[in-house]
Amino acid sequence: MKTTSQSRMRMVPTITNETIIALIGLYCLAVVMGYGRFLFTATLPDIMTQLTLSTTVAGWLASVNYIGYFIGALIAMFVPQRTTWQTLMLWTAMSVITTMMLAIPSLPIMLWYLVRLLAGIASGIAMILSSTLVIQSFSLERRALLSTLHYAGIGVGISASAILTWWLLSLDYHFDVIWLIAGLSSLPLLWLLLGIRPDNAADANPQPRSIHQTYINFKRSLYEAISGNGKAISLLSTSYVLAGFGYITSTTFLPVMATNQLADTYAGLQIWLVVGVSIIIFNPVWGILAKRIGEINTLIGLTLLQALGMFSPLWFAGALGLYANAIIVGMTFAGMVSMTLNIIKNMNPVYSNLLIGLATLAYALGQFIGPLVTVALAGDNDNFDAGLLAAGIGLLMGLGLLLWFRQLPQKSV
Repeated sequence: MKTTSQSRMRMVPTITNETIIALIGLYCLAVVMGYGRFLFTATLPDIMTQLTLSTTVAGWLASVNYIGYFIGALIAMFVPQRTTWQTLMLWTAMSVITTMMLAIPSLPIMLWYLVRLLAGIASGIAMILSSTLVIQSFSLERRALLSTLHYAGIGVGISASAILTWWLLSLDYHFDVIWLIAGLSSLPLLWLLLGIRPDNAADANPQPRSIHQTYINFKRSLYEAISGNGKAISLLSTSYVLAGFGYITSTTFLPVMATNQLADTYAGLQIWLVVGVSIIIFNPVWGILAKRIGEINTLIGLTLLQALGMFSPLWFAGALGLYANAIIVGMTFAGMVSMTLNIIKNMNPVYSNLLIGLATLAYALGQFIGPLVTVALAGDNDNFDAGLLAAGIGLLMGLGLLLWFRQLPQKSV
């Protein structure tokens, strides 16, 4: 049986070209993040109309997904390095399945909560494990540049979600068809991931351990991972909580804000496309900049810029403020993710799954809180100004922590 399985694996060509691996990583993030998480944002106005959902229910559906992302990040922290590929395959498949499930007609709202929870778990796991698997395939001299190509997948996915939604809505289809097409277009990824299967993956069949032993092993690994870097990791992780809290108001409700405030029927999708395109254009720029001035300095600049972006709809009414917010969020979002994850995993590369998982847990916590705070502040009039103000303040607090982090002795960071 094992021989048969290995023979089937050999039918898929092994991919070793670093650029192609980066592009597969890009595709993976486009599927698990762009579709698995952010297609919900693009289709949210149509979902709310077709299902007659209130802003409160929409906010909870978003937060349930972020709870799942939190759980996924937690699970990824327990994944041994040797089983990274197998776990990634499993949860990428789950991401595709949950995307296609939202095409089921008359799906009860409770199942929507379940599907979005599972989609969040899949996104959290696949985001972390794909980053570990893909980035460790790069040579040291090309790692910074190719990493930005990998993380640009988030922008590609967001852009694809906007274009797909815009196109199908213009043809009088609705969210169910949009989710089905998104799922079908994700299927080739599973075949491509077979091509970057590590040579030692066939040997990664660990013996089952008790829950107690798993906890002991995890506790030991966590201690070794953060040993000597406790203060630095605490500051960086807390700033990442605030970063997750800060950006999520825009990436959940920006199309709704645009639909409510602007006369154009497709204003929400146009503005969401701007977010995705901005990610694609600017993420490689931050990789180049980081090589010159360092990742922490780049991260500090991006955090300040994103905070200003949150205030832009408060300073400028109508389209100007909303589009400024969209451009700045797109410019900064993936760059902040890329810089933070690279900084924290490089503190102890042997435990990259665990450290990236720890950071992603922090980010997911902020993302879970963000929509609930925004909905509570929006009130019955669905006014998101107070939510944007809170997001900007949160980012400025995170900026302060990053400045503190930078002052730590070099050996601690």
